Amino acid sequence: MELSKILTPDRIRVPLTAADKTGVVTELIGVLSETGGLLNRDAALDAVLKREAERTTGIGYGLAIPHGKSDGCDKLTMAAGKPASPVDFQSLDGRPVTFVVLLVSPPDQTGPHIQALAKISRLMNLEEFRDAVDKATSAQELHAAITTCEALEPDGKATIG
Repeated sequence: MELSKILTPDRIRVPLTAADKTGVVTELIGVLSETGGLLNRDAALDAVLKREAERTTGIGYGLAIPHGKSDGCDKLTMAAGKPASPVDFQSLDGRPVTFVVLLVSPPDQTGPHIQALAKISRLMNLEEFRDAVDKATSAQELHAAITTCEALEPDGKATIG
């Protein structure tokens, strides 16, 4: 799975305008809706907010991965963004979130959903990726960071320009 093929620059916002967790999720669902990624915006939003209410998706390193399963889409779809100011997602490490990747997939497509969550988590374990995300000031720069780090050799070494 290549995240850079699913998470295209038109589905990345830098900066996000929302200042709280619900606002960020709603804004990113709006991005997916505007770019044709959803069949039913409201169903997708409800699914992600319901999942978020069950347990935080703030996983650490300043990353949150709000996600949900919904008939509001016909395949895995993603949007991402960097809030203008850090947002409290009640993260596991207690730190505010500076990078958000939102996933929505149909209830019957568990494999791609789990693969995407795992791949995002692995990217965030790379210091080069976290640095590139922190420095990104546009959707294109954030997409380039994803593309570059996905292509890393198994030794995990890369230079991101």
